Order: sequence, then structure tokens, then C-alpha cells
Amino acid sequence: MSDIYTPWCYERGHRPLLAGEATTYWISNNNGALIVLKTRPEPHKPQYNGGIIENPELNNGLEGWTAFGDAIIEHRESLGNKYIVAHTRNQPHDSVSQKLYLQKDNHYVLSAWIRVSEGNVPVTAVVKTSNGFTHGGATVAESNCWSMLKGGLTADKSGPAELYFESKNTSIEIWIDNISLQPFTEKQWRSHQYQSIEKGNEDYSVADAMLKFAKDHNIRVRGHNIFWNDPKYQSSWVSTLSPDQLKSAVEKRIQSVVSRYKDQLIGWDVVNENLHFSFFESKLGQDFSAWAFNEVNKIDPTQTLFLNEYNTIEDNRDSASNPTNYMQKIQQIKNYPGSASLPIAIGLESHFPSSPPNLPYMRSSIDTLASAGYPIWITEIDVADQPNQAQYFEQVLREAHSHPKVQGIVMWTAWSPNGDCYRICLVDSNFNNLAGGEVVDKLLSEWRLRKFSGTTDQNGFLKTSLFHGDYQVEINHPLKKNYNLSRNLKVIPNDESNKASQFVQFSM
Repeated sequence: MSDIYTPWCYERGHRPLLAGEATTYWISNNNGALIVLKTRPEPHKPQYNGGIIENPELNNGLEGWTAFGDAIIEHRESLGNKYIVAHTRNQPHDSVSQKLYLQKDNHYVLSAWIRVSEGNVPVTAVVKTSNGFTHGGATVAESNCWSMLKGGLTADKSGPAELYFESKNTSIEIWIDNISLQPFTEKQWRSHQYQSIEKGNEDYSVADAMLKFAKDHNIRVRGHNIFWNDPKYQSSWVSTLSPDQLKSAVEKRIQSVVSRYKDQLIGWDVVNENLHFSFFESKLGQDFSAWAFNEVNKIDPTQTLFLNEYNTIEDNRDSASNPTNYMQKIQQIKNYPGSASLPIAIGLESHFPSSPPNLPYMRSSIDTLASAGYPIWITEIDVADQPNQAQYFEQVLREAHSHPKVQGIVMWTAWSPNGDCYRICLVDSNFNNLAGGEVVDKLLSEWRLRKFSGTTDQNGFLKTSLFHGDYQVEINHPLKKNYNLSRNLKVIPNDESNKASQFVQFSM
């Protein structure tokens, strides 16, 4: 069944709506999508003038409409608005219906305005065919305003059909008005998709709010991602585009998102997982990734541009993204005209499987990648769910943190919008620590910069091991009380090729 979104008839904390007004609410569904809902004192005119629906505004009484099941239906009018009512209902499907004829493979957009006699009640539109029943859409109808039901379906065969409405609450009357069912051929549907692309219907409201929250809390943000090369994660309209249309769409995408967040991020994942997948290369040519990196750099030239892949350090059985192939992909991008000086970086997703982590392979793989001199980030680290999950999680976090060439670690540990934990989460829905959270808290406490004191040897030397970062050093002379010195110290990664130590000299 379609997700049901609850509308309200009145603006919260304000006066009731006056005639002709509508209120809009942004409501998050179980998949995290934001849906716009409208309720009105009286319904809008039917979309597409009703499409193939006969007598959509009920101006001609009950013409075209019949009772479905054992309901009694009647035509009513209020303040000039005419509508149909199904009452004396004993079964959920007892309501009103209209017989239709559907054409195979046509897409049908459905809408109707619904009201009930009391309370707030879920109402569903259903299309009955010889193959069974298809739920076309749902809303939560109110007793003091009209709620829009919007949905649709694709016909899997040509033939007669019947549209009706149902509600599990059989004690209420269902009021229905301004119904529409508009067919679109595949060609028409694709044309509409392309027009939508050209109009540029982006919605950055959620991303803007998240970025503001991060800035307000001094959290750095990565741009993940501009494109994803996996075919199964393309929006449905993308797969229908011709090469020319797709090229136009990707150019618009780069210009739109990169320009909007220029100079606000710490890096872009430009073409996600382009070693395992090649959706855009298959449509636009093998140089797509290199071209995309160049285009992003033209708009945001100071930003680090990441490749981002999985199984490079976590699974040695996956040859697609092993360190050798990873470096070859970077070289392919660097060989593209104008790409020699691109600020490229290495992103390692690090989704570790349920088996014990192969730490020697992890370390050697990072060593191999580090030899090229590019920045390295662990970008999505997690461990599959199994009894030793927390133990393995700690092991891979320690290994990643200990490598001098790893500049940052991002964990893939948040709850999903529908309330599920993808693999490992740090806290439960009440923000209480889970086992993974205990691991992270322990490691942060261990790794946190803290006060350290020591005494030099007779030659004035003090040797210690410090994490990378910024320090303030205070030096006091044990005998000369007025002799003290305070300096800032920055500890940077060593060059592993010559094992050089960092030597700092302070003079008093």
C-alpha cells in the first residue's frame, strides 16, 4: 500500500482557513522524502479536466458513477459545490466507482478530492482489473475540509477496469469530488521527464538545512556525491534519456550543485564507485569520469576531488577496485587533457564484511595507495552485523587511525530515515550508546589530545610520540624561575620513505 500522509485543515497555532485558501505542509515519509500536501475548504478543479473520467466534477448528477459493493450513493451540493457521497457502508470497499478502459503500458496519473463525515480517516483509491487490484494512492481525509488524494498506476494489459475508493472505517461516509485519471503514453511520459529536467526542478532545502546545522556546530562536510555510476541507483527518468539529453542533464547537475556549495565543503565525491560501475561511461564515453573531474574543478578549483570506492582495503577477493586498478583509474583521469594538476584524493569506503578483518592486507593496501602521494580518507567505515561486530569495528578503526597517510575517517553509522540501522549504529533511537558507540567513545578518549609533561635529559632533549595535530608547548627552567617559554607546535605525518623524525628546537 502507498504511504499515507496526514494533512491538517488548519494552520497550527493560527486561525482557521478562509474560503479559497489552502495550507501547505512538508511531511517526511518513511523513506525520508518530503511531500507537499494541501487541504482546502473546497476542492480544486480536477487535474487535466478529469482525463478519461466521465462527469469528473459531478455537475451531471451521478452520471458515469455507480455504487460499489453494498454502499448507497447519492449526489449532494453545498455552497455551489457538487459531489458524490457513499454511505451505509458495511465493508471497507463499499463506496462509489466508475468503469474505465485502460491501455497496456500507459501511465495513468490519478487524483481526487476526498472528505469524510467525521474524524480523520485513511481513504485509498483502488483500480480493479482482470489481473486483480492495484492501489492507486491514499490520503487521510478530514471531516471539515477536502484532502487531495494523488497517485497513479501503469497498466500491465489492455482491458476494462473499475476505479473505486475504500476505507476500513465503515461507520463514516466517503465524500468524493473532482476526480481525474489522465493517461500518458511512454513517449509522452519521457517527454515530460525531459521537460522537467530542462526546467531544473531541484530542491536543496534539506541539504541547505543540513549544511547550516553542520556549520553551526563546527562540523566539516564532504560532498557525497555528484554522480553515482551504479545503474540501479539512477532515478527512473535518467535511464530513459538519449545521450544528448543525458549530457545536458549532467552538465546542469554539475553547474547547479557545485556552484551552490562552492568553497563550503572539504571535498567532492565526483563519480561514486566508478571502478565497479560505468553507467555514465556506457552512455557518454570512457572519459566521462575525467571530464566530470575537470568540470567540477573549473567551478570549485580549490576543492579536493575524490574517487570513492569499496573493497579496496576491506576485501582482497574483489579485483575490480584493488589498489593497482585504483591507481590506474587515477592515472586515467590525470592523463585527460587539462587534468595533470587536479587536486585528486583517494576515498576508501571501508565496508568490512562479517569475517575477521584482514588487517595486514588493509595496511599494505593503504601503503600502496599512499606511495602515490595523494590524500587518503576513510569515507564510509562500518562492519557487517555479526556477534563480533564491535570487536572488529574497533580493530579497523585502530588500523585506519594509526596509518600516517590517512587524513580523515568518516563512519557510516547513522540511523536511516525509516528507523533502521544499515549495518552498525553508534546509538539507538533514544541516543543511548550501542556497542559501536562504546567503541568510539573509548577510542576518542584514548586518542584525545591531553596534557603531557616531561623532563629533558642532560643534553636538553625530550623524545615522545604524539598524534598529528596542533599543540601548545610550555617550557620552564627548573632553577631559573623567571625563565619560561610558550610556543605553538604542529605535528605532521612523517615521510614513510625515509623514516625521518620531526625535530623541534626551542632556545631559551
